Amino acid sequence: MGWSGERRRYVVTFFRVLLVLLAVVQTTAFQGVKLKKKEHRNAYATMMYMGTPRDYEFYVATRVLIRSLVKLQVDADLIVIASLDVPLRWVRALEEEDGAKVVRVENLNNPYKGQENFDKRFKLTLNKLYAWSLVDYDRVVMLDADNLFLQKTDELFQCGQFCAVFINPCIFHTGLFVLQPSREVFKDMVHQLETGKENPDGADQGFIGAYFPDLLDQPMFHPPLNGSNLDGQYRLPLGYQMDASYYYLRLRWRVPCGPNSVITFPGALWLKPWYWWSWPVLPLGIQWHENRRQTLGYAAEMPVIIVQSIIFLGILAMTHLARPSISKLCYRNSDKTTSLIQTGLKFMAIWSILAAYIVPFAIIPRTIHPLVGWTLYFLGSTALSSIAINSFLLPAIQVFVPLVGIFGSLLVMAYPWYPNGVVRALAVFGFAFCYAPIAWGSVGKVMARLQVSLEREQFLPKLAESSPPPGFNKLY
Repeated sequence: MGWSGERRRYVVTFFRVLLVLLAVVQTTAFQGVKLKKKEHRNAYATMMYMGTPRDYEFYVATRVLIRSLVKLQVDADLIVIASLDVPLRWVRALEEEDGAKVVRVENLNNPYKGQENFDKRFKLTLNKLYAWSLVDYDRVVMLDADNLFLQKTDELFQCGQFCAVFINPCIFHTGLFVLQPSREVFKDMVHQLETGKENPDGADQGFIGAYFPDLLDQPMFHPPLNGSNLDGQYRLPLGYQMDASYYYLRLRWRVPCGPNSVITFPGALWLKPWYWWSWPVLPLGIQWHENRRQTLGYAAEMPVIIVQSIIFLGILAMTHLARPSISKLCYRNSDKTTSLIQTGLKFMAIWSILAAYIVPFAIIPRTIHPLVGWTLYFLGSTALSSIAINSFLLPAIQVFVPLVGIFGSLLVMAYPWYPNGVVRALAVFGFAFCYAPIAWGSVGKVMARLQVSLEREQFLPKLAESSPPPGFNKLY
């Protein structure tokens, strides 16, 4: 019994020591997580939401933005304000692969969606107001996904309670702005949303612009040399939001206001820099893709690119091998076909050629590198055009003339030594003006050849023939 009591005492002592050790480990782990949760006093933030046809493209753009900031070694946390319906696999990629901190939020109700001038793609941009709820930070630089950073901009964290860039003479741009988080300001903004505060465009641009109506009268921001933070509102120099359209006029940056740090692309949605067709139509597209190549890469799209390349090459091989069999149709004789059938065949031939130019453009992954995208486009157009050429016995050279024209226009646009954007535009116009007669002539020749083929009845053998025409067995 004594030995049993001694044993019991040792067991109790062991478990007490074990509980103490577990408590110490748990406390240390908790403190480590707490420290990791907030490593910096400031943050760069952007947002993601679902519900548009281009959700994936903006997801890719957000990842490139985050990774470019990591590459610049910014002294700040990287925050993504994501709506609850953003896929979990995207959230995990942002957190585990890109190093961002994802803050999940409910979509703010947009009371302006009934306005006449409301654009549905801006329905959820008011989620940007959640930036004021990030009260763990002294300053937050709120960003749109289409910003391209040329250099680190950590000096922006010295700005005041609200700072933004006027890329329009009298309207500041909400693609980049600095704010001091505040629960009171956030609650007041949400309250003003609920009470229907006037908003000219129904989006974040109009609401934030109306919330800070006096920013135009505020002084220009100059970061204090001693590293201290400023109070109040300030206008940011234009170099922090260089509109890409300025570059297209001179083909170089000449922004004397502040450091030339950030490029923004506020133009047409389908010419955002992450689309493969944006370059060389817009010269800066390749710069964004070079940034992506150095950070995120293109591994996600490459399997689709490889499969499409194999399919297009297979189509080329099959149509080349099938051409002798198809061409034997021209030896068949039949009665005159009806004009309705001729019209139908002509319609099919025209649409098959148009499809050869359109289908590759539609199915190629939109965010692939422009050099890969255009190469795959020409391969796909050539493959699909070969189907029309062999099916309707059309002249190959004339069918490919428009494709050659597209290639030539791309070369003209990609020429890197234009003195300015006006000369570049005139060069593109001049090429199109000179090539248009050639393209139009090729269309005429294709239509003439198609008409001749139809009149010779090369496509519709007489189905009711009781016996094959003379020479049939020799051909087959």
